[in-house]
Amino acid sequence: MLLPLVYHDDYSPPFPAGHRFPMEKFRLLREHLRDSALAADYHAPELCPADILALAHDPAYIERYLAGELPPGEQRRLGLPWSEALARRTVRAVGGSLLTAELALAHGLACNLAGGTHHAHYDHPSGFCIFNDLAVIARYLLASGRVHRVLIFDCDVHQGDGTARLLEDCRDAVTVSLHCERNFPASKARSDWDIDLPAGMGDAAYLLTVDELLGYLLQIYQPDLVLYDAGVDVHKDDALGLLQLSDAGIAARDLAVLRHCLGRDIPVAGLIGGGYDRDRHVLARRHAILQHSAAQVWDEFGLG
Repeated sequence: MLLPLVYHDDYSPPFPAGHRFPMEKFRLLREHLRDSALAADYHAPELCPADILALAHDPAYIERYLAGELPPGEQRRLGLPWSEALARRTVRAVGGSLLTAELALAHGLACNLAGGTHHAHYDHPSGFCIFNDLAVIARYLLASGRVHRVLIFDCDVHQGDGTARLLEDCRDAVTVSLHCERNFPASKARSDWDIDLPAGMGDAAYLLTVDELLGYLLQIYQPDLVLYDAGVDVHKDDALGLLQLSDAGIAARDLAVLRHCLGRDIPVAGLIGGGYDRDRHVLARRHAILQHSAAQVWDEFGLG
């Protein structure tokens, strides 16, 4: 068996040209992986059922969004235009993250070519995030008894404020956020572990932080699954990030996270998280670092 990757053509719906959010990056990521001949098995997700979304979100909010009835204030806070295609994409992507987690539990490692919508809250969207796949997965797997403890390791440059608030009463979902202290959101939530990183931090200091933190947390919590938000907005050229990681630094980060977890027999579900660049092809290649790193570790640990 090859590395399981999750993707659906719904991930990149029609979208206004020149919009700040790079909606086409998901399609371009899939095309890049195809062109690079990455050895992988692709899985197409179903739409996430509404009752599973409701484990982390207000049912009235779910209905309001899917019907295209967000009030203007919520629409501005989201930052994305509504369309039926985007609504379907949103629900499909959560289904993709859920399938990724299930594949990771079955095989040790899997990656979604989307996911990591960590700014979505219980009853409103925020920061390009509508439904919080990280919180939905954690609550679903815990409620179903599939796992007894989940650790969310969020390396997006922005704090996972929605995830922190959605899981603040869930003792068996451990929220960890490594983020630039001077960045969105201005008003931070309280994760179980918040690591505020100074603007301008580069590869060496960042990688040392990741290594020490994971070595400590995995030993303490011994989770049954790690949900890894592998945001690439930590990159030095990212349009919305303030850190200074290189491509090599991001690759080293991804390899470190995967090796720490798999070396302790802890399955990992990888989600691509945030990343912003006017050159969408460059951005897609940056996101692909996760899948290439996962394929390398998949072979190292003989998971096939």
